[in-house]
Amino acid sequence: MAKPVVSIVKSRDIGQSLREAVELCGGLQGMNKSDSILIKPNLVDWEFDLPFPPFGVVTTTALVFALVRLLAEEGFSRITVGEAPLPVPKSKGRRIYQALGYEKLKERYGVELVDFNEEKFVPVDFGGYKLNIAQRALEAHRLINLPVLKTHNLCRVSLGLKNLKGCLDRKSKILCHGKDHDLDHMFPAIADKLPPGLTIVDGTYTLERGPAPYGKAYRKDLIIASRDTFACDVVASEVMGHPAREVPHLAYYAGISGRSPDTSGIEVRGAAIGEVGFKIAHDWDWEEDDSGPLGFKKRGITGIAVRKYDKTLCTGCSGMYNPMLIMIMSAFKGQPFPGVEVITGKVRRAGPGFEKTVLFGKCICDLNKNNPNIKKAVQVKGCPPDLKNFEKVMQAEGIDCRCDDYVKYRGSYFKNNYSDREVFDMGLYIMQ
Repeated sequence: MAKPVVSIVKSRDIGQSLREAVELCGGLQGMNKSDSILIKPNLVDWEFDLPFPPFGVVTTTALVFALVRLLAEEGFSRITVGEAPLPVPKSKGRRIYQALGYEKLKERYGVELVDFNEEKFVPVDFGGYKLNIAQRALEAHRLINLPVLKTHNLCRVSLGLKNLKGCLDRKSKILCHGKDHDLDHMFPAIADKLPPGLTIVDGTYTLERGPAPYGKAYRKDLIIASRDTFACDVVASEVMGHPAREVPHLAYYAGISGRSPDTSGIEVRGAAIGEVGFKIAHDWDWEEDDSGPLGFKKRGITGIAVRKYDKTLCTGCSGMYNPMLIMIMSAFKGQPFPGVEVITGKVRRAGPGFEKTVLFGKCICDLNKNNPNIKKAVQVKGCPPDLKNFEKVMQAEGIDCRCDDYVKYRGSYFKNNYSDREVFDMGLYIMQ
């Protein structure tokens, strides 16, 4: 059996480098000019009210434009771009498309822009459970998957297989983070239910400790492509210093599909992994006693135990997790907190010995409503919780958390980390 082919190209000009990567891996082989093609970028979110560094977080708009132009030049005309951004409080796919200039794809090439959240989802049987997949994705002749080259604090890496989770509706995404299901076993098989096509990993930037914009981005200018999503993920994961056998969802997929998680079974064309590889961390450092991030200790914060997130923390609450930590840090004024435990997710049960137990999110509130260990429950309800409500609830307990402090942090973080406009070019995302 022939080895799957993965190409790695060090990008100079995005358009030329994309064409080279696609040609090296035979990316358009077997595709007919009459095929309906669905392009699935990673546009999980875009914040409009705060500084939002998209570097390594979402797919560069420049790569999406280059791909559409390449397809048009090759004679493909039935092209759709589809995504299901985080629907909190409501879906903002249309707004994201407009802000990033995607409307120009419609004007120039007749591309259809679709927010999956506004359309029909179809229940698909995965053997023991069902997930609702966007009908658009199921019915396309070919799917071109455009993930970003980044690590993930829960999944270790977020690449082609993980990006396809964006074809699910909100209910199914939450189920993937369910208390009775292992996240790493839930989404990998989605790829087998979708049309064949091409995976192109956008390595213009890579993100350490992703997937949210609180990680650290680096400019890498890489494109990694293959007609085999799993092989593409194996190579891209190796490029970031994470062998696939050490990535739970890749190792799981290898097992259920009879594949090897080793790069020796893959033909790599273009640049070698050793030429372009690097090592970045995927997770945040935490206290050994699970009392909080190491940053708390460095700041001398005591009297509070923030239990580390687990894989049942779904996308909505995980997006609020770092803001919650930042607001807690800003509330520390030198005196110990009054014996507080903070828990999240769907399975954590509050422990004894605390004066106050902060239950962050609807699921954890429901789970611990009758927990005898809790002296006083401080419930921050919501799916996901609202930061203004978190501020209000915490201040009622004498803990001076402020949303304004989080807003200030976001501004300073953007300025301190992404002020080099030559390296961190917003023009790659917002097309004029």
